[in-house]
Amino acid sequence: MTGTGPHNPLSSRLRALRPAAFGADPSGERWERIKRSPNFSDGAFQNPVGARTRPSGGSMIEFAKIYFRKEARARRSPVGHVPLHATTLADLAKPPASGLRLTWMGHSSVLAEIDGRRVLFDPVWGERCSPFPFAGPKRLHPVPVPLAELGPVDVVVISHDHYDHLDLPSIRALASTDTIFAAPLGVGAHLEHWGVPADRLRELDWNESAQVAGLRLTATPARHFCGRGIRNQQHTLWASWAVAGPEHRVYHSGDTGYFPGFKDIGAEHGPFDATMIQIGAYSEYWPDIHMTPAEGMRAHLDLQGGEPSGAMLPIHWGTFNLAPHPWAEPGEGTVAAAAAEGARVALPRPGEPFEPTAERVPSELWWRAAATAPAHGWAASGDKGSSPEVAPTA
Repeated sequence: MTGTGPHNPLSSRLRALRPAAFGADPSGERWERIKRSPNFSDGAFQNPVGARTRPSGGSMIEFAKIYFRKEARARRSPVGHVPLHATTLADLAKPPASGLRLTWMGHSSVLAEIDGRRVLFDPVWGERCSPFPFAGPKRLHPVPVPLAELGPVDVVVISHDHYDHLDLPSIRALASTDTIFAAPLGVGAHLEHWGVPADRLRELDWNESAQVAGLRLTATPARHFCGRGIRNQQHTLWASWAVAGPEHRVYHSGDTGYFPGFKDIGAEHGPFDATMIQIGAYSEYWPDIHMTPAEGMRAHLDLQGGEPSGAMLPIHWGTFNLAPHPWAEPGEGTVAAAAAEGARVALPRPGEPFEPTAERVPSELWWRAAATAPAHGWAASGDKGSSPEVAPTA
């Protein structure tokens, strides 16, 4: 990549001193392509609908008071060991009977096996989602499967460049393999900076597709933002992803607030055999960029044409403490939302493979064994099938 991006000589010298985890700014033809994007205007990528990305002014002070309150902090982390599933390389080497299998590794990291191919979404195996090894949100549970034991991966898909989705040590480990990397426009600058060869990159704008190993990967819109350095210039795109194989289709939301575009994505690329939907790290202080469990269920239904079809896998929760809500609340809220809609929700432990189209999917409320119970106690659970009737925590 040659040429320069939107910076001056002084900022170039300062960038030379910054940590490797900050990544690299788009430049050269990549920067020219960004400027040509229909989603880039006024010097930044734009959301499909307006979005407030962080608290400001008085709301920031109010948020800080809530976030650092002692009793609230205690509920934001598990009080016991998070139960993991002891998946082995042998388990993953056995082909799924249905042709489709998902293994949630925690947070937004999912290994999707689709019609004989393997897709790894947002791999984060690092101890902290931070540019520094000594500070920042730390894992609340170990990785369920070492990255080296996953076996070959056909394509790594990145949703955006935030630290809890784009992890330097994980990318460097995967860069030494033969895998292809699919990422939103601009994110390839980080990947190349960390050792991914340009010929193994598939960098896409919204609604662009790439064919990889017989799969069709499409970057679809999302309502979020980007940034890894001190300043957030919105020069890398964020995306959700639709992946279609010969027989099965899946959707990964990345990070997003709710917006009407889910219906358009579903109409164009669905219905999906499984959706992987962000339901954690939400807050009233940033309501436009992360979904609550109820909004996540609404997005799932939109993607399925309004019908409770396919299986929804809740992601972006349980692994890192990133918001003021209780640790177990996203799980409880998702189960309640699924029960209200008659939708099928899969509740695997981290590391537990399951087949979304099988007769049954994981349904145990496993997080309760490691969580602080709400003051009024856990809501009564009903049928232990795919949609237990559980109310959200207060």
